[in-house]
Amino acid sequence: MNDLALPRQRTARTPLARVNWDDWIARGILAAVLLALVLFLLAPLCAILVNAVLDRQGKFVGLAHFVTYLHTPYLLQSARNSVLLALGVTIISVPAAFVFAYALTRSTLPGPLKAAFRLIALIPLLAPSLLSAISFVQWFGNQGVLKWLLGNVSIYGAPGIIIAEVYNTFPHALMILVTALSLADGRLYEAASALGTTNFRKFTTITLPSCKYGLISAATVTFTYVISDFGAPKVIGGDFNVLSIDVFKQVIGQQNFSMGAVVGMLLLIPSVISFLIDSVVRRKLRAQLTARSVPYVPKRNPWADFLLGAYSTLVCVLLLAVVGMAVYTSLIKLWPYDLTLSLHNYHTVLFESDMAQAYRNSLVLATTTAFSGALIVFAGAYLIEKTRNLGFMRPAMQFLAVLSMAVPGLVLGLGYVVFFNHPSNPLNVLYNTMIIVIQSTIIHYYTSSHLTAVTALKQIDNEFEAVSASLKVPFYKTFFRVTLPVCLPAVLDIARYYFVVSMATLSCVIFLYTPETIVASVAIMHLDDAGDVGAAAALASLIVLTSTVVCILYALCTRVLLARTQGWRTLGRH
Repeated sequence: MNDLALPRQRTARTPLARVNWDDWIARGILAAVLLALVLFLLAPLCAILVNAVLDRQGKFVGLAHFVTYLHTPYLLQSARNSVLLALGVTIISVPAAFVFAYALTRSTLPGPLKAAFRLIALIPLLAPSLLSAISFVQWFGNQGVLKWLLGNVSIYGAPGIIIAEVYNTFPHALMILVTALSLADGRLYEAASALGTTNFRKFTTITLPSCKYGLISAATVTFTYVISDFGAPKVIGGDFNVLSIDVFKQVIGQQNFSMGAVVGMLLLIPSVISFLIDSVVRRKLRAQLTARSVPYVPKRNPWADFLLGAYSTLVCVLLLAVVGMAVYTSLIKLWPYDLTLSLHNYHTVLFESDMAQAYRNSLVLATTTAFSGALIVFAGAYLIEKTRNLGFMRPAMQFLAVLSMAVPGLVLGLGYVVFFNHPSNPLNVLYNTMIIVIQSTIIHYYTSSHLTAVTALKQIDNEFEAVSASLKVPFYKTFFRVTLPVCLPAVLDIARYYFVVSMATLSCVIFLYTPETIVASVAIMHLDDAGDVGAAAALASLIVLTSTVVCILYALCTRVLLARTQGWRTLGRH
């Protein structure tokens, strides 16, 4: 009897042990990702909060620093300046992007022309925010080509920051609004046409209401970007102080980390509010289309197409003029005295100065962040979407994954200084290394990548994991054989995104670099401060060129990879 029972006992325990083993592996990997988010996101934020209520000797002073801030006129003026600037840029950038998005989605312009418009409109994403400021100084500065257009108005200060930030935020608003306008239900327009409704009334009663969530989302993203940006105000701001500059001055200029933490906390408030508004809006935006919706097909309107095409052409010319001026400045010997074309600035940057090391560091940062960031983000998203019985880890991971979107880069960088530079922190060994620069970049841009991965994973039926579990197939085999190949486009998009933003990032790494780990965006700022505008423009142009080449190679390589891994998508069409 015992001999008969023994085999049954073994067959009953073996599968159970294997399932538990797989669960433990999944939970362990997710716990590692969760721990990384706690250490590299939540802990630095808590360190800023603690530092804001301590004096330089480490004694608790409560809200004394906040009271001092509120009684310091020029600091309060910086807060007002930041809010007013962000509002001004939002008022200009969002409507401009809306008209451009309308031309891309609601006109009957030729497809290749629309593709060219879209490509040119996204160019600012490839450039550091310093590039636009440098270009506008060359166009409208004291020795600018078009200075006469401004009359007695100086480009240095609020006017310069506004036009530079409009350039920087335009593609961010555009991408959101293109999505919002693409979610139109064609049945509404058909019903309106049947009732004889005019085009203007259709626009005011159908188009604008259906895009209201997209407009709000674009406005919050633009507002947050401007209020936390550091590059443009640093180059073209002159004596016009904003919160991001104040953080830099307090920490770098005065070594006053407590007051820097206070300004950082204040900088965090509008970003968190904007983030909360954007989160609500995005949920509303996704819920607009139903299964019965009919895609909207624009009808030909020659006059509207002409006007929209002319507007889009003008915008593209202006966007190209900004990049073109930076490239031109990099190709002449000395602005504005010697306009002879030369590669001297590029030779200086790449071979005759320490800037070559900065460029190589940016390549290392971008490449490492692209590979490791895509792996970490997708693994974390996969485990919270496809793994069961995670308990508290699922909501904790979801919260931390979206929290980084609400944290400005300057605040995150300051948090790293306060947290990792503390002598009693065992992770202090990471400080002043490239590892912490890479990790800060991954965390800073974590949310957008996470949402991309989650969106792709939600398109895969959970039955794959259920069937794999019933067949006793380990989850990691299902991940590598099924999930990863199916979601390969999203993974590649995340890697490309990380590479591009890592090449251009400034605000997060401005507090973390050393002479050995300096990156190109920081080097551009130093070159501009030293008055070497040609070399700064050359290094900025190299960043744009590098990101452009990577995007082209990405498009070519992924076409081959996707043809091999995504062929199943087209099987039903033959």
